[in-house]
Amino acid sequence: MGIRNPVVAGRFYPDHPEVLRQEIQGYLGTGPCQRAFAAIIPHAGYIYSGGVAGCVYSSMSIPDRVIILCPNHTGRGADFAVWPEGQWKTPLGAVPVDADLAAQIRARCPFLEESRPAHEFEHSLEVQLPFLQVLRSGFTLVPICIRDLNPGRLLELGDALAEAVRDSGCQALLIASSDMNHYETDAATRAKDRQAIERIQCLDALGLLQTVAAQSISMCGVGPAVSAIQAARNLGARKGILIRYATSGDTSGDTRQVVGYAGMILV
Repeated sequence: MGIRNPVVAGRFYPDHPEVLRQEIQGYLGTGPCQRAFAAIIPHAGYIYSGGVAGCVYSSMSIPDRVIILCPNHTGRGADFAVWPEGQWKTPLGAVPVDADLAAQIRARCPFLEESRPAHEFEHSLEVQLPFLQVLRSGFTLVPICIRDLNPGRLLELGDALAEAVRDSGCQALLIASSDMNHYETDAATRAKDRQAIERIQCLDALGLLQTVAAQSISMCGVGPAVSAIQAARNLGARKGILIRYATSGDTSGDTRQVVGYAGMILV
């Protein structure tokens, strides 16, 4: 499938390498750095969610293998789609796809398909890469895009991810790319997001999916989060920690319609 070029550079984040690097450095926090099995990180334009993302990334160590699970905003491609080989490019350079680990995951998850269309114009995975590139050189990537919210399949994917990571004998970080509630008032969004965050803190994968549905929480990456929680639990995670929360209203000043951003690690 070859090279995947950036599609939102210059819109969601700067397209000039040095400007991009400097902006990311400004978002990074100074808290203690620890090992995490997985993380939930937002994917909006950096002006809105970069501060939350930066605090999460700088709170954990970055291993040399990263698996990023993202939602499918475009409706294109397979329901569960992996980019199996090649490179993903950003203004900071190319990130190699870990073809071996991708193949190991596919071997354990028969409904995970190779699908370029699912990834080709999807922003939610791409925007995570520059943060990783600033903090860690030489890492490899497995990109997975999820559209299906079938609970059994989401859990099965999580099981497959954990088994492939464990059998590889190498440490890997799972990232679920997700914003939280969309386009309600700041107060309503914070109240709804609090319920979803509580389920993530408890590592309750199915409870998160059920809460999001029952409370009409428009968390776009709930599928990736469910699979990441399941995988993290299997690998030994015991709790989720909220690193930082914000809404778009914190940047824009408009609290009438906001998007929520939760940055969390699973340890």
